[in-house]
Amino acid sequence: MSTITVIPADTAEVVALSGDSAFRLLADGGAFGVNRLTLDVGEDGAKPHFHARSSELFYVLDGVLEFRHERTTTVDRGGLVVVPPGVPHAFGAAPGRHADLLVVLTPGVERFGYFRHLGRIARGLDTFDALRSHQDRYDVHFTG
Repeated sequence: MSTITVIPADTAEVVALSGDSAFRLLADGGAFGVNRLTLDVGEDGAKPHFHARSSELFYVLDGVLEFRHERTTTVDRGGLVVVPPGVPHAFGAAPGRHADLLVVLTPGVERFGYFRHLGRIARGLDTFDALRSHQDRYDVHFTG
C-alpha cells in the first residue's frame, strides 16, 4: 500500500439492518477490509460461517459480543477476537446487551456488496438463499 487512506466518519456508507443495527462501510479489498458493525440488543451478527482466504478480527468498541465457535464466549468492551481462515464461527450482541464492533478482514475481500445484500434482506427486499450463490465471491461460506 503506497497511499494513506482516510475515511471521515461522516462519509462512511451506512447499511441499515433491523432495529438500530447497521454496518458502516470503511475499507474494501486490498490489504484489508474494515467495517464498523453496531448491533441492537441481543441482535445476531452472522449465521455460522467461515472465510477460506481471510482472517477476521473483532474489536469490541462498546457493549458485549457473544462469540460462538466450539463454545460460546462473551467478550466485553476492549476485548479482541481473531479468527483464522477456515474456522467456522458466528456472533452477535449478547442477550440483553448491544455490541459496537470494529471488524477487520485480512487480506481484504471486496465485500461491500455482501453488506448491502444483508441490508436488503433485513428490509425484506431479498432472501438469504439468494446470498448463498455469492459465497465464493465474498469469501463467506455458510455452514448451516
